[in-house]
Amino acid sequence: MPKREELKSILIIGSGPIVIGQACEFDYSGSQALRSLREDGIETILINSNPATIMTDPSMADHVYLLPLNTRSIIKILKEHPQIDAVLPTMGGQTALNLCIEADEKGIWEDFGVEIIGVDIDAINITEDREKFRELMGTIDVPMAPQATATSYLKGKEIAQEFGFPLCIRASFTLGGAGASIVYNEEEFEKSLTRGLEISPIHEVMIDKAMMGWKEYELELLRDDNDNVVIICSIENMDPMGIHTGDSITVAPAMTLSDKTYQKMRDMAIKMMRSIGEFAGGCNVQFAVSPDEKEDIIAIEINPRVSRSSALASKATGYPIAKIASKLAIGYTLDELDNQITKSTSALFEPTLDYVIVKIPRWNFDKFEGSDRTLGLQMKAVGEVMGIGRSFQEALHKATQSLEIKRNGLGADGKGYKDYNQVIDKLTHASWDRVFAIYDAIAMGIPLSKIYDITKIDMWYLKQYEELFHLEKEISTYTIDTLDRELLLEAKQKGYGDRQIAHMLNCLESEVYKKREEYKIKRVYKLVDTCAAEFKAQTPYYYSTFEQEIETADGERYVANESKVSDKKKIIVLGSGPNRIGQGIEFDYCCVHGVYAAKEAGYETIMINCNPETVSTDFDTADKLYFEPVFWEHIYDIIKHEKPEGVIVQLGGQTALKLAEKLDRYGIPIIGTSYKSLDLAEDRGSFSTLLKENNIPYPRFGVATNADEALALADELDFPILVRPSYVLGGQGMKIVINKEELLEHVVDLLRKIPNNKLLLDHYLEGAIEAEADAICDGENVYIIGIMEHIEPCGIHSGDSNATLPPFNLGELVMEQIREYTKKIALELNTVGLINIQFAIKDDKVYIIEANPRASRTVPFIAKAYKEPYVNYATKVMLGDKKVTDFDFNPQLEGYAIKQPVFSFNKFPNVNKKLGPEMKSTGESILFIDSLRDDDFYDLYSRRKMYLSK
Repeated sequence: MPKREELKSILIIGSGPIVIGQACEFDYSGSQALRSLREDGIETILINSNPATIMTDPSMADHVYLLPLNTRSIIKILKEHPQIDAVLPTMGGQTALNLCIEADEKGIWEDFGVEIIGVDIDAINITEDREKFRELMGTIDVPMAPQATATSYLKGKEIAQEFGFPLCIRASFTLGGAGASIVYNEEEFEKSLTRGLEISPIHEVMIDKAMMGWKEYELELLRDDNDNVVIICSIENMDPMGIHTGDSITVAPAMTLSDKTYQKMRDMAIKMMRSIGEFAGGCNVQFAVSPDEKEDIIAIEINPRVSRSSALASKATGYPIAKIASKLAIGYTLDELDNQITKSTSALFEPTLDYVIVKIPRWNFDKFEGSDRTLGLQMKAVGEVMGIGRSFQEALHKATQSLEIKRNGLGADGKGYKDYNQVIDKLTHASWDRVFAIYDAIAMGIPLSKIYDITKIDMWYLKQYEELFHLEKEISTYTIDTLDRELLLEAKQKGYGDRQIAHMLNCLESEVYKKREEYKIKRVYKLVDTCAAEFKAQTPYYYSTFEQEIETADGERYVANESKVSDKKKIIVLGSGPNRIGQGIEFDYCCVHGVYAAKEAGYETIMINCNPETVSTDFDTADKLYFEPVFWEHIYDIIKHEKPEGVIVQLGGQTALKLAEKLDRYGIPIIGTSYKSLDLAEDRGSFSTLLKENNIPYPRFGVATNADEALALADELDFPILVRPSYVLGGQGMKIVINKEELLEHVVDLLRKIPNNKLLLDHYLEGAIEAEADAICDGENVYIIGIMEHIEPCGIHSGDSNATLPPFNLGELVMEQIREYTKKIALELNTVGLINIQFAIKDDKVYIIEANPRASRTVPFIAKAYKEPYVNYATKVMLGDKKVTDFDFNPQLEGYAIKQPVFSFNKFPNVNKKLGPEMKSTGESILFIDSLRDDDFYDLYSRRKMYLSK
């Protein structure tokens, strides 16, 4: 069935600001959907309030509306675009589905003659209303755990009495498992039941008998109008039931499932998808399987939309689920569409993986002091990483190396836990670092049977861990001179980094690297091709591994490398790794624009990143994608293989920036601002000397490396004092202290967490106004792209402040100082590309807080507010392709734009919600107002001092 010709104009609903439970995977799926529909000549209209995403870029849709996601905005758009034929709500997560349902209940779609495509409302209602869903599963003979619905406290208690503990409580119509928990006794039950009923928009909870210790699986499906169904990917949760899938370590393809049970699960999933409604699109189904030989299967839930796992499954298989789901929604059938990777086979096929994928979530508990760090039914992760390897062990190591939590992989880095009780506690109360604690438990000699009894993690995984530990023990008996080739190759094939092997051998990382070179143990690159090399792939999407040499009949020895190097001039863009608080999707936006700009400047573009949720790791964003850890060893090998003109580090946040020193040391050209300038801006002493020489004011400060130095400095600086470690992101560890007792406590705590760090102590300018500016500099000319004033006072992290563009009450004298200092600092730092400078203003005097010669969190916001592609311009300046004076800048904004932070405190009910110098927001939205008399502005301004804490 070909495309429905009557669908000429489609509205897509985005997912809004990033919150825990709904992150940038929907930016990725939404961006794919928009591109997919435009390929077919369909007019696209987008509503999304998130300025940090690629999805809301003017180039993505024909009309982009950065408006709040509510029915008032929907009506406004439908009035302005009476030509809209249909709405596609399945690309924007739960937020988009909930808004679609609300608009349907209010009769909005009917009033404007708009059809819902990609799903039907009945399917959403059936899957969200757990009582209806259970009844439906009963009629199609799909078993479920004993469960019942409660719409009142009394009913809930009756159900608990009937089922007995432990129980799962899940709130209906919520996101990321909000309001869900496992309860083991009456006291916990009463608290969770009340919370679940409050948090559910329809005040309903589902109470299930908890299937603790059962194994958990997910299948990603696609269905077309002809009722063809394909299973794109099977995903196994390494963690058993009881931990939200977003917080679980997941593995693809499923590892410990017998083929018989997999086929049964497949049939069940297809039956479930066909039973919930007549729609064409994507679907995610979750199952639990008993951990015994019987392998009983029960259904957990079905989501009739692309999900968090769809992004993972797309990156894992190379099959772009959202892109194909959008085509199916407009009438195509699977057999009419091409496989996007081979370009020669049909989309009506099920991908085959000849590698293993491991996803590990990334948490930010350090930002939520006092939070419950135990993992459970309610999702708490802020991002994720994915490792691709030829074995589970290699993929697991690559994923742990991608996390950026100062670990070099599993074990062999001297950072493991040594205390028996601590390890047992981390295994018993599923901790965020349980992936490492399992290794430590084995190293301690705790038997696998005990680890299994505590964690219920399948014995197959535990044995994989045990093998790794035995290998580490064996290698530790050698020295760098006595280690043989076979053992070194085995360690590399199992994912151990050179740094870990150096730790085992008690030598330098560079010596291990030299040994590898000597033994000709080289990384080779393999294609993610959807079909295990059955057909030739056209798309250059690679991962690395190590292989034994092949010997031909005539004695030639070689290793098969599928990444062919062209003779074009190349640029590598380093991605920003996993999302976390302080470094989110805005840096992915910058990386993607950097890639596009370098392509326009005539370069072959190469992307290195390990985040499966993002647009930068889409297989057709860059000319070549290396899905690898943003970890020195991996990057260096790619650079040696590709021989680029240089590497762009200033677009990938602190992740990429931290690698600048190594690149510089190894003589690899950094595109744009040099390492020397980047380091000068980070080194507080040198930077202040630069300011002093240029007569630019800054708060009194000092540098301390221990508690005694900090106490001595306090006498010079006067309280209040802002304390912060150097080289950190998102204000990590920053605090305002008001006496010596507090100072001592915080300094000792910081030096324990970040040993050998320089601490910066600034006199805190109480009651000052904070402002910031972003600019592009080519070394000679400076263009300020935007100056923002924060509504909150100085002392609240800029990422947590409401930033107003342009400023609303800075006088001309202050503005002149900001403009003058921005230009002077950009030039003095020899900036080539972007720079962000933060200011404190007191008594009409402007002080410099800090300068970052790189892309900042605010650049995408300014680009959206002024409708200008600033990252594109800045990249061309970095490449030396253009000068600042070559661009015709024409910012357009009537009134003001406000960048509003969005928080996920609801996931951590007992946490102190006060704001301070350490960033806590997980996302942002944009608000346009015509004048300062606007009620929204008045409301923000009146609350500006409410949150300031020390």
